[in-house]
Amino acid sequence: MVAKVEWHAGELFPRVGFIVTNMTGWSRGIVQFYNQRGTAEQWIKEGKYAVKWTRLSCRNFKDNQARLQLFALAYNLGNFMRRLALPKSVRHWSLTTLREKLIKIGARVVRHARYVTFQMAEVAVPRELFAAILDRIQQFGVPPPLVQRGRCS
Repeated sequence: MVAKVEWHAGELFPRVGFIVTNMTGWSRGIVQFYNQRGTAEQWIKEGKYAVKWTRLSCRNFKDNQARLQLFALAYNLGNFMRRLALPKSVRHWSLTTLREKLIKIGARVVRHARYVTFQMAEVAVPRELFAAILDRIQQFGVPPPLVQRGRCS
């Protein structure tokens, strides 16, 4: 265990923290190593709680390996959506909030002759915000699917 003491300008008392590690060496070197990790610990923690990638409950290694890769893909897609598809007003949302407000919401699908409507409760996300997110996703430039029409001879 290494004690980490930081003095910040304008603060009367120092901030004291502890690093629990199995690394050996000088304490300054250990603190420098952990300071270089930046915000990696936050992203790891977010992945644990938002995507739940620590739940590897399969019995064999290959199945757990595939499951972890799916979790990593879900995490990356969530970050992609958060950074590129969310308007600035909600870009600060965590992946847990994103999952609960946009992905894990119930909707009723109503089909009509020319269109499909999703009927959702506006408790989680207001209509304007949801429309703005869909517009931003549509701007990614995914071409519409090609429809081939059959000919009668």
